[in-house]
Amino acid sequence: MRAGKLDRTITIERGTHVVDEFGTPVYSWTPLAAPMRAQVVEASTTEFFKSFGASSENVTVFRTRWIDGVTLADRVVAGGVTFDIKDIKEIGRRRGLELRCVAKGA
Repeated sequence: MRAGKLDRTITIERGTHVVDEFGTPVYSWTPLAAPMRAQVVEASTTEFFKSFGASSENVTVFRTRWIDGVTLADRVVAGGVTFDIKDIKEIGRRRGLELRCVAKGA
C-alpha cells in the first residue's frame, strides 16, 4: 500500500452507551482510533430492486492501513458524510483493510 495514494482522512467510530448528567443511558458514537489516512478505491451508485421497489445506494470502498477490531457494527465518517460498513476485507496479512461502505440516508 503506497502512502501517496492515501489521500483522504477518515474516522472509524463505534457506538457505545454513555450515561448523561441525569443518569440516563444515551447511545453515542466514539472514535475507535485517531483520524487515519485512506484511499477511495471505488465510488458508485448502485440501483437495484428491493421488495418495496427500486432503490439506490451510494457505495464507497475505502482502503486503509490495518486496525484491529473493526466490525460491521462500526461506521466511517469521511468528509462530513457518515457511512455504514457493509463488508470488511483484510489486505495481505494484516497490512490493510478494505471497507465497503454505504452512505447513510441513501
